[in-house]
Amino acid sequence: MELAPLENPGLKEIAERYHWHLEKTGRCLKEHNLLPTLRTGDRTAKADYLPAAIYLDNLRSAYNVGSILRTTEALRIGTVYFSEKTPFLDNEKVERTAMGAAALVPCRRNIPLSELPRPILVLDTSDDAIPLAEYLFPPSFTLVLGNEEVGVSDASLALADALLEIPLLGAKNSLNVACAFAIASAQIRTQFKL
Repeated sequence: MELAPLENPGLKEIAERYHWHLEKTGRCLKEHNLLPTLRTGDRTAKADYLPAAIYLDNLRSAYNVGSILRTTEALRIGTVYFSEKTPFLDNEKVERTAMGAAALVPCRRNIPLSELPRPILVLDTSDDAIPLAEYLFPPSFTLVLGNEEVGVSDASLALADALLEIPLLGAKNSLNVACAFAIASAQIRTQFKL
C-alpha cells in the first residue's frame, strides 16, 4: 500500500504517520517527542478567587478534602469552610493530596453554615434537585458538599435554598464527592468565565 506524501505536515500528522509505520511493521519503539511537550510545574495564577464559599459538611476522607482543595485552587472557586468533623489543613493526608494547594486556598474552620453567603446550594442527589447545568449561579453563594456515606447533614439541608445534582446515566446513585465537586467547579467556572 502506497501512502500519499504529507503536504506541509504538522507535528501531529508526522506523529500519526510514524505510529502507522510502527503498527504495520509490528515494531514497538520508545516514543519520540514529536508532539509538543506538556506544561509542568506551577505558574502564576490567572484569576482571583470567586466570592463563593465551599462548605465541607462532615467529610471524613482527608484524600477527598485534599483533592477538593486542588480543584478549588486550580479553578479559583472560592473560600473553603471546614465543619468541625472534616479533616483540616494540619492533616498530613490533606496536605499531601493537595500538593501545595492547601497553602494557596483561603480556608476557614468552625464557622457555622448559617453565617455563610446566601443562597446556600446543596450538591447531592434528590428527585427534586435542579440539574447542575440548568442552574444559574449568582455572583456570591455557598456550595455545600456532604459526607461520603450519608450525604449532606439534615442541619445543612434545613438551611438550603436549592438542591443541585449532576444528572447521572448509570446505575450508581452518586459520584465520589471530590469528583462531583470537580464537575460542579467546571460548570461554575463556565458561567463565570476565566
